[in-house]
Amino acid sequence: MRLRIVHHTHYRYAPAVVMAQHLAHLRPLALADQAVLAHQVSIEPEPARVTVSEDAFGNHRCFFALMSPHESLSVLSDCEVETEPPQELPGSPPWEHVRDHLTYRAGAPYDPASEFTFASPFVPRSPVLADFARPVFEPGEPLLACAQALMARIHTEMTYEGGSTGVNTPTLAALAQRKGVCQDFAHIMIGCLRSLGLPARYVSGYLLTHPPEGQPRMIGADASHAWVQVYCPHGLDEDGHANKAEMPHGIWVDFDPTNNRSGWGRPGEDYVTLALGRDFGDVSPLRGVIQGGSSHQLTVAVTVAPPEELAGIELGDPS
Repeated sequence: MRLRIVHHTHYRYAPAVVMAQHLAHLRPLALADQAVLAHQVSIEPEPARVTVSEDAFGNHRCFFALMSPHESLSVLSDCEVETEPPQELPGSPPWEHVRDHLTYRAGAPYDPASEFTFASPFVPRSPVLADFARPVFEPGEPLLACAQALMARIHTEMTYEGGSTGVNTPTLAALAQRKGVCQDFAHIMIGCLRSLGLPARYVSGYLLTHPPEGQPRMIGADASHAWVQVYCPHGLDEDGHANKAEMPHGIWVDFDPTNNRSGWGRPGEDYVTLALGRDFGDVSPLRGVIQGGSSHQLTVAVTVAPPEELAGIELGDPS
């Protein structure tokens, strides 16, 4: 599936910002089942400095600095991506074996996925989260089957409600009120898995939405999306230890608790993977530090559509 994603962020400041530094994660990842066909970022006013690099998680990031006063900032990311359909969920070892494999012990081989079992700034490890997950993690059950059941439980018991939480709403607070947005759904699922000793990471991306039947697509009406990846190792013996004949390796499998969809590679070919991290804080599309601008107005407009639907359409400034 070919998709075009236009992500426009616009700030208005009062008074003017004197100088600023920003970090953007706006270029989708190049993966075996996701090809980035084109991508460009336009920034106004023109930055004094732009540096492109790769972060610790393999994401593409763009740092830019504005060194003169400005009353507004516009960042427009425009890309075209081709995705492949997901594969069906593979078989997986019992979840306890995965937990035991990733528990530190002297002499055990290092698995990089173990780094995603720890708490992170937005996702705690908590008995509350473990207790929420435990009913669907029955002894001896396959890891991915349990993860799918947890995804379904979050989808069923949580209510999606825009504006019910903010960027900094604690994960436990969102769980307690049983409502939130996709970021909260993802943080809750990640926290549940890590609280059981299982590795999980945050995925930032986009999802193709469909307008009501008979209605045109609303340009700029979409939003970025978030879901979860769960690590499934292979090469373990029946006790959950690394097989001496081969080093353990594994795959990351995608779960979207907001929409109750899963798949190996992505939850569906209508998903675009932007960046991976421990939680939202690692992969925020745009963040920065400014001097001045004591108040601001933020407008974000995202459009996700097949390229032919946007041919000839002027995607203007959302301000």
